[in-house]
Amino acid sequence: MLDLVKIAAGLALLFYGGDFLVTGSARLARFLKISAFVIGATVIAFGTSAPELAVAILAALDAAPELAMGNVIGSNIANIGLVLGLTALIAPIAIAPDRFKREYPPFFLAAILILVLAWDFKIHRLEGTIMVALLALYIWRSFSHKEDLTSDPEEEVRLFANKGPLFQIVLIVIGLIGLVGGAKLLVEGGVSIARSVGISEWFIGVSIVAIGTSLPEIVSSIMAARRGHGEMAIGNIFGSNIFNILMVLGITSIIHPLNISEPIHPDLMIATGITVLLLVLILFGKHLLGKKSGITLLSTYFLYIGLKGLGAI
Repeated sequence: MLDLVKIAAGLALLFYGGDFLVTGSARLARFLKISAFVIGATVIAFGTSAPELAVAILAALDAAPELAMGNVIGSNIANIGLVLGLTALIAPIAIAPDRFKREYPPFFLAAILILVLAWDFKIHRLEGTIMVALLALYIWRSFSHKEDLTSDPEEEVRLFANKGPLFQIVLIVIGLIGLVGGAKLLVEGGVSIARSVGISEWFIGVSIVAIGTSLPEIVSSIMAARRGHGEMAIGNIFGSNIFNILMVLGITSIIHPLNISEPIHPDLMIATGITVLLLVLILFGKHLLGKKSGITLLSTYFLYIGLKGLGAI
């Protein structure tokens, strides 16, 4: 009974957390005269990357650098394959050609940077410092670009519509807390029920837990896309992957240099490959991710999970 209550409470927190997050973010973007993409790529991305930062720092301090690296690489692959794939399957995601030309290079270069830096199984303090400096440059670049947002779609929810930017920031924080808390409750309840009916730990790990840890990104991206803020959804993924690499691994390696003993080359190459795949899908889809693109991304993600589970990579 308690597990069902956790699941119900988790679903409610996810819904209202996503509602507050998207609503507050859309309004904050208009107040600051920046695009919904930038809010998604900075404010929302920072919030959804904060759990990865906590996990990575604790893992590094506990002499488990593989967990820190695996957490980031796995999260980045899931963000593109699972989150964007599922979002595109439910609601089309459009990105303006000019914005794509401006925002894709940092996203792609971050993927290449971690491929190069981690290829020798080490990330030193100096490299971490460089990554954090690049993150600061990315944030400055994002907020320095002002835009005319009169054509942005209005959010459906009119709650607190007349409040100022500070209140919208509070709304965003409440939304992020709701998303993370809801995902945690949902995973706890789901795992407990799955164990009680004899489902294997491996299946629980690659299904309930894996999807559960991506629920904040999934819910916020789907809500944003369905309300016409598709650029906020894709901005969230672009920014989250950049923050995972430059902030999470950067700060973690400054605190404790990473020395990785397990083979990570296949995962690094897959993370880079799925980043390139996204580029191809956006270009061939004329800057629109629709159902076919969503199926392609989801198939790629679950193929990766299947091969990983079988020990093939």
